[in-house]
Amino acid sequence: MSEHSMPQCWHRESKPHRFCPGCGHGLVLKALGLAVDELGLAERIIFACDIGCSLLAWDFFTFPCMQTHHGRTIPVMVGLKRASPDRIVVAYMGDGGGYSIGLQHLISAAQRHDPITAVLVNNTVYAMTGGQMAPTTLPGQRTETTPFGRDEADTGRPFRGPETLAAVAHPRAYLARGTVARVPRLKNMIREALERQLQGDFAFVEALSTCPTNWRTSAAETWSFLEQEMGSYYRPGEIAVAREED
Repeated sequence: MSEHSMPQCWHRESKPHRFCPGCGHGLVLKALGLAVDELGLAERIIFACDIGCSLLAWDFFTFPCMQTHHGRTIPVMVGLKRASPDRIVVAYMGDGGGYSIGLQHLISAAQRHDPITAVLVNNTVYAMTGGQMAPTTLPGQRTETTPFGRDEADTGRPFRGPETLAAVAHPRAYLARGTVARVPRLKNMIREALERQLQGDFAFVEALSTCPTNWRTSAAETWSFLEQEMGSYYRPGEIAVAREED
């Protein structure tokens, strides 16, 4: 990341990112930082991250940041938003924190239409603890706990977060899936999610990301898996919220 492209709200003394080589978290955080800068919200933002690889982002920005217990980032941000409604709150988590231990909180926030912005990074594995199967692990994908590939007959199908939330979310909720393969589009989605919070709406963005350390892939293999395998199963785009019948 060059000095020219670095978000103004990023800590200048920090390295570009503290994640493993090839990890996509740095790109997701850059997209978030650029969106915050474009909207001029740095003085109002409070950022919270979950346990897991996302915790390495707790002090990346110049605005107030905190780390929560695993899976509890969303309820902490919901409480903070209710106590300080003028603040803009961002809950940042991985697929484990959002789709496993924290799934109840995510669904409840969508049902209540809590005016928060949640950003979830989907890299298909539990990365920080060694690359075990996650709710988002693809069919046939090999992980530390599925060495012969994920078997849907035993483990069920991978979890599609935005599509699931669309069944319960308020009609004004913003649900989207971006990818680190298209950072400008991902930035625009996060910007829209922040703008929706300003309007009093719940907003959720899933970001498809890379984990070559645990995927054990080369650079070319990593990009191919992200764009072809993940992109086919988890299609990027804005997700329509189901409307109630009249």
